[in-house]
Amino acid sequence: METKILFQENIALIGFMGVGKSTVAHCLRDRYGMEEAETDAMIVEAEGMAITDIFARYGEPYFRDCESRAVLKLQQYQRTVISCGGGAVMREENVANLKKSSRIVLLTAAPETILERVKNSDARPILNGHMNVEYIAELMEKRREKYEAAADLKIATDGKKVEDICQEIVEELNKSSRSVDR
Repeated sequence: METKILFQENIALIGFMGVGKSTVAHCLRDRYGMEEAETDAMIVEAEGMAITDIFARYGEPYFRDCESRAVLKLQQYQRTVISCGGGAVMREENVANLKKSSRIVLLTAAPETILERVKNSDARPILNGHMNVEYIAELMEKRREKYEAAADLKIATDGKKVEDICQEIVEELNKSSRSVDR
């Protein structure tokens, strides 16, 4: 039986849509006995509508404000794996607030991998009308510097099983003096 590992801090998963944040969060939750929170789900619950509807009705700036409120609320959480929306760390205040209670793990994947993972989804308002490798690559490059600056740890997800990604995250975090075994 695998040893349950609890971190005093939260693990915040960041990265572009389709890199596997939600899938990895579920695995970390189940495998290591952590709690789980997802900023997009928190927004949907708080606003009482789907993210695509929030974008359509109020626009992206309003959604980003909702996202910032969700990130602020996450400071109250402990030993939680957090799946952040793809644009959450574009705002400096969100990065600062996440770092108060979390280790930030950047998950990455190639644009081709991302397209393969999200091509059948209609819940990606940023990609509506732009479901192609070129657009994904361009948007990823625009966000890359902020993603990398926010991250305490970077893990590529291409061609890996989710269990292996989770194991890699935990091993890397365990190298840090800020984690504990229980």
